[in-house]
Amino acid sequence: MSESTEQVQTTDRLWREFHQRPFPDSLRRLTFGGTDVWLIKLDIAGCVLRWIDNSGPLDSKNSILLQSRIEDLDRVIPEFNDPVGTQYCQQLHQLAVLTSRDLSSTK
Repeated sequence: MSESTEQVQTTDRLWREFHQRPFPDSLRRLTFGGTDVWLIKLDIAGCVLRWIDNSGPLDSKNSILLQSRIEDLDRVIPEFNDPVGTQYCQQLHQLAVLTSRDLSSTK
């Protein structure tokens, strides 16, 4: 099994585990910089699912969106005062970073 195939399978497994978790109540109406946290999650989810479906790289539009959402999480995670919300967003961040990696060097 190639390293890129293994990365896609690992990301898929992590996504399925993450997706089983409920969205924390503490994040439902939380907004940072004019963006609702649930929208950040929704955008990342779309990119992760596209990446898994394509077994790799996103198109430039989705790559830019994903990078923007990673930066959003970088800014907002330190602001959370709820450990459940923090852990949820840290796992979401991990998935986004895995998805943003270029697999061309591992093929």
